Amino acid sequence: MPEPVAALSIDLNSDLAEGFGAYTMGDDEAILKIVSSANVACGLHAGDPEIMARVFGLAKQLGVKAGAHPGLPDLWGFGRRVIPFSTGEIERLVAYQIGAAQALSVYSGNPITYVKVHGALSHMAHADVQIATAIGRAMKAVDARLVCLTFPNGPMRQVAQDLGLRVAAEIFADRGYTEEGALVPRNQPGALLHDPKVAAARALRMVRGGGVETLSGRMLPMKVESICVHSDTPGAVELAAEVRRTLEAAGVSIRAFA
Repeated sequence: MPEPVAALSIDLNSDLAEGFGAYTMGDDEAILKIVSSANVACGLHAGDPEIMARVFGLAKQLGVKAGAHPGLPDLWGFGRRVIPFSTGEIERLVAYQIGAAQALSVYSGNPITYVKVHGALSHMAHADVQIATAIGRAMKAVDARLVCLTFPNGPMRQVAQDLGLRVAAEIFADRGYTEEGALVPRNQPGALLHDPKVAAARALRMVRGGGVETLSGRMLPMKVESICVHSDTPGAVELAAEVRRTLEAAGVSIRAFA
């Protein structure tokens, strides 16, 4: 059993509501029983009004905080392909999706408190300050009270702070990190962690160490306020459950950041 740590807490989040119509993606209900925050797809990379309302409602029943998870309009590619929209178009696409999430979350009695950008759009914002600014401007225009959940490094964090938005720093339990602290691209070795015990042990090390652990095992100091477990990969429920068990066994409480 891991040694206890003193008075630490962390948010555990997952990307949910990523089915569409008759098609399902992941086990939303099972994941919601594990996490403290739910990032709800807003209908462009995945999700639809029925799925969104159901997940917002289930999250409320289970005491899980809800956030908007906007992405590029790319159902075919699950929002993981780069599409060259202008910054103005990105700003309006994000505002549109936050509005949809606000409407259905209020309808379901569980208003969103934060925004986490999905997939390719998130990586575009990490690499381009103008795209990060477009996303931040959309958030501020729709509801400046929303928290920006994003990478602990990169321009999105600083842009959001400069715009007066609150920010929470997120790391990933099931993704590998390069020596520079970026996510390993999904088509490269080490990009995904599938073994629940390996992922959970590394998550605990990152919480204790206050940073991200690279493929070589080096710890890069960064702020850590939330841990993501993707719901769309095989074994996601088992991995999320093991992460939570390992953290709690070490004295780390699971608590929503927002």
